[in-house]
Amino acid sequence: MSAAPEFELDEQYNYPVPPPGGWTADDLDRLPNLPRRTELIDGSLVFMSPQIKFHLRTMRLLENTLLDQAPDELDVLRDFSVRLNNRNRPEPDVLVVPLDVDTGPKETRVRPEDVILAIEVVSEDSVERDREVKPRKYAAAGIPHFWLVEKNDGLPVVYVYELAPVAKSYALTGIYHDKLTLSVPFRIDIDLTAINRRRPVQGG
Repeated sequence: MSAAPEFELDEQYNYPVPPPGGWTADDLDRLPNLPRRTELIDGSLVFMSPQIKFHLRTMRLLENTLLDQAPDELDVLRDFSVRLNNRNRPEPDVLVVPLDVDTGPKETRVRPEDVILAIEVVSEDSVERDREVKPRKYAAAGIPHFWLVEKNDGLPVVYVYELAPVAKSYALTGIYHDKLTLSVPFRIDIDLTAINRRRPVQGG
């Protein structure tokens, strides 16, 4: 069953009733008037709450820095879904994928085999999904790198995981405060304390 909201919906809103067996990944492209940020988890629709300022600024910092530092053949996508299988189509906060990645007939999703790095910034309304459900599904689908970002004293703390391919599970390789420096999946150097700074204007 789809997760029901705790607030009253507008009288004009027609809450989608799941078919027998639940929704499918392709249904997200067919259902009308879905909220923009809707995921599919185990056949159920999950409507995500509005993002708080910390969440937005963390995503902006990671997206901008990764775009600057990624090799030319890679791209960085934000709030873009991954079709893990027919019953699961989550939407990571940030993705690193090949520049020429196949995004499907409606350009709305990528395949897990094309995802190099998936990042989830933990939200108050999705702690269990972000910490447990999604990492387990990403690992089972073979996504090689995963970051989980938590908030601590107003700053992001990044938990970095790599896939153990035989076990199809993630192993924690580091916990990063203030500065994130990695050599995989490419050379990365992020000042995590810069979350509240605007991106410098180039040139001028």
